[in-house]
Amino acid sequence: MCGAGALPARMGAEARRQGWRVVAFAFDDLPGLGTYAERVIPSRVTELGAVLQALREEAVGAVLLAGKFWTRDVLGARRGDATFAEMAARAGALTDVRILDVIVQTLADLRITLLDQREFLGDDLAAAGCWSARTPTEEERRDVERGLGLARQAAEARIGQTVVLRRGAIAAVEALEGTTEAIRRGTALAGPGAVIVKAVAPDHDYRFDTPVVGSESLRAAAAGRASVVAVEAGRVLVVEREASVRHADLAGIAFVGV
Repeated sequence: MCGAGALPARMGAEARRQGWRVVAFAFDDLPGLGTYAERVIPSRVTELGAVLQALREEAVGAVLLAGKFWTRDVLGARRGDATFAEMAARAGALTDVRILDVIVQTLADLRITLLDQREFLGDDLAAAGCWSARTPTEEERRDVERGLGLARQAAEARIGQTVVLRRGAIAAVEALEGTTEAIRRGTALAGPGAVIVKAVAPDHDYRFDTPVVGSESLRAAAAGRASVVAVEAGRVLVVEREASVRHADLAGIAFVGV
């Protein structure tokens, strides 16, 4: 099930390497899916009846969610098919946990397993340490420590996974807009020297989502003159690592796993 971003191609290629027969349900405009998928099926969140029918026709036994699926797309949907309406009603509140519960149960009714994304990511979850040329100052490290605790709390409350702060003051907490937009908003409010921290809830379900930071977020941090981007080690995936580090170094940003 392919959402936005670089992960669908990466995870699909790894699934194929492991010997899976891959059918790609494309919920976003993702060129090149045919290089690893036996069949590409254009799909819409609001037309879930067609998705379930295709799952049956293809005799799918396991589903891997890959890429970014936006809750705002569901919130903004004015109408959908009967399956969409029924699943939305079952979810009630459109939080990640409620939506996941309905997805898991719907797939279970079809005898389909929802897979853990980490099995298709290789070893690129962020390690502890500093990847950039510059390391954080002591004052910045204090902001990273505070931000890490706050980001975990926000993630556990299912609000978001990223916070932006400066000298202890919180400028932004990620919500529906996603990491990059939260960085833009937070750095605009905090001014030069902001510290950006992304973390994960203790009970995060990697079947549904793998938290990601990549070059787009680092470009936004550079544009906002941030001083540090820190991600929780072993829990957040750094995509386009070389490009991300290059953006950090060009902007003098300390880019670290903590």
